[in-house]
Amino acid sequence: MAIVASGSCLERNAWICGDYVETRSDELSAALREHIGLTLSAVAIGLVIAVPLVLLARRWRFAVAWISGLANILYTVPSLAFFALLLPVTGLSTTTVRIGLVAYTLVILFRGLLAGLDAVPADVRDAARGMGYGPLRLLITVEIPLALPAIMAAIRVATVSTIALVTVGATIGHGGLGDLIYDGLTSSFKSEVLTASVLCVALAIVADLLLVGLQWLLTPWRHGRRARARARGTAV
Repeated sequence: MAIVASGSCLERNAWICGDYVETRSDELSAALREHIGLTLSAVAIGLVIAVPLVLLARRWRFAVAWISGLANILYTVPSLAFFALLLPVTGLSTTTVRIGLVAYTLVILFRGLLAGLDAVPADVRDAARGMGYGPLRLLITVEIPLALPAIMAAIRVATVSTIALVTVGATIGHGGLGDLIYDGLTSSFKSEVLTASVLCVALAIVADLLLVGLQWLLTPWRHGRRARARARGTAV
């Protein structure tokens, strides 16, 4: 991509250049939208796959080793090699990038969800069963709420790591902000590299903060418990 010389900072090829942001706002917006879309779809599909796998592993514990082993194998495959293996089937498309991203989220989501549900105290489960709770009701109304902090932690890690991995998709032309970073590096366009990199970091921070806020909204009982603990400490 050629450097546009339409302003002093562009002519100097400065790292920080407001003219670049102004003249390339449409390009930046399109790259950011693609980055967000790939991240959201990868994490969502990863959850859709991970949830039944976790339920299967909890029912048949011997499956934990098999599922974890397969997820670990997928996770250890270098991203570039993974994309290369998919190219004959899916070509140079966002599907290739998305499949790779989903594969990398599975090990994080599977481990996190399973660990969170396994951490629910056995006496709580026994008490719920004694009150007539069936397996589905027990899972939805007791186990998932108690495991929610661990589940949200896994989703946060998967989301932030996916945001970073999306940039690798630039090697096949579908890397969101990574496309701009790659173009800027190949053409030594400093402001393009810095702006896209800052946006990528900012996206990861914003996504993490949004998920922290969502966890806060979904676990109101934890805030009340902390407030009561602080009140008792103050009273003492």
